Amino acid sequence: MTGTTAPHSLAAGGSGQWIAATVRDGLAVAWRNLIALRRVPRLLVFSTIQPLVFVLMFRYVFGGVVGPSLPPGVSYVDFLIPGIFVQTAVFGSMNTAIGLATDMQTGLMERFRSLPMARSAVLVGRTTADLARNVFVVALMTGVGFALGFRIHAGVPAFLGGVLLVLAFGFAMSWIFAVVGMAVGDPETAQAAAFPVLAPLVFASAAFIPVHTMPGWLQAFANHQPVSQTAEAVRVLVLGGPATTAVWQALAWDAGIVAVFAPLGVWFYRKAV
Repeated sequence: MTGTTAPHSLAAGGSGQWIAATVRDGLAVAWRNLIALRRVPRLLVFSTIQPLVFVLMFRYVFGGVVGPSLPPGVSYVDFLIPGIFVQTAVFGSMNTAIGLATDMQTGLMERFRSLPMARSAVLVGRTTADLARNVFVVALMTGVGFALGFRIHAGVPAFLGGVLLVLAFGFAMSWIFAVVGMAVGDPETAQAAAFPVLAPLVFASAAFIPVHTMPGWLQAFANHQPVSQTAEAVRVLVLGGPATTAVWQALAWDAGIVAVFAPLGVWFYRKAV
């Protein structure tokens, strides 16, 4: 954390200096979290097992049921993998809540507060580290998808755009769970509190099945929530078709989530420590 600027000096130096110091401090905290992940590699291993299980389960257990409801010429594995990308990013964001709650419980937050660093850097560092982890997991899921028959139909640039959209969504969701972790204050409760948020967003969405196969009352929710919007945008980028509207809708969700929950997370951080 050396080289950081004290909060009172940031205000005197203007917004440019404040942003630069926040970025610098946030990257320092992110590197600290990534080093911890490297020293405990089983955390990364177990975070990749769950999406692997989802891929295999949905591909071979539900593929025969869902396949006939898809548009002609679309295989279930090509429909599924974009949804798995989004599901992986959402479930990975739960680690933000658990990590921050653990830091609070162990007293690390008080040590951070005593350092001359930007207050938001702790949250920026945690969400950035989780973003880096998502890069690895999405790359792994891509390889698994290709092994199971997944193919890119709209070209590599469009596919890479879809991956960036997934990572942006995972980063946005991390801010939601940063608030959850700061609000509850211990890792066990954070994990328990995160699942009721995750479950309806992921499973009542277009991630795994077409929305038109759901009951009418559920379709209204599934069509107007961020997981479905992002999954459909990534799917269009992978399979081909008009993508502009879907991509902008997904990005609007990301921007809205960060705009609401980033300031809320900083407020909880200041209140907690």
